[in-house]
Amino acid sequence: MTVDPAVLEELGHLRTRLPELSGSVLATTDGMVVAHDAHRIEPDSLAALAAAHLALARRFAHAVDHGELRESVVECERGYITSYMAGQVALLTLVTSGSANLAMVHLEARRCVQRLMPMLAEALPPVTRPEIPVQSGPATPLARRTPMATLPTSVHQQAAG
Repeated sequence: MTVDPAVLEELGHLRTRLPELSGSVLATTDGMVVAHDAHRIEPDSLAALAAAHLALARRFAHAVDHGELRESVVECERGYITSYMAGQVALLTLVTSGSANLAMVHLEARRCVQRLMPMLAEALPPVTRPEIPVQSGPATPLARRTPMATLPTSVHQQAAG
């Protein structure tokens, strides 16, 4: 895939605006790298992990009926890993140090995504993803096991006989 130079330029500007940024990877939602500005981070691995994390985070969002996922934050001992949806087909993942101002990271990343989305709409075909099954009505309770010692004596006798 040929990367639009404007996409690489946008990722470079993001690094300028966020000095704590260790790396950024723009990938498809299925984990293929579109562009990156990552020097000490393996972009292919980060893209694959971000796609897997995206799938799980989407399940979380749907499980609690909070609608479509927009972004995700992972706080680690030495920094943050933040991912932002860039339309329906792409994901921008940033790795920052622990000294990063998370509010500024969010602000700059969201602005970056807004600038990237028109470029991506032309470059990437729409992705069809499987529907997450939605349960109608109340959730079915999990089965409960009752220890034999708590059952009435008549049940013990029936089980033994």
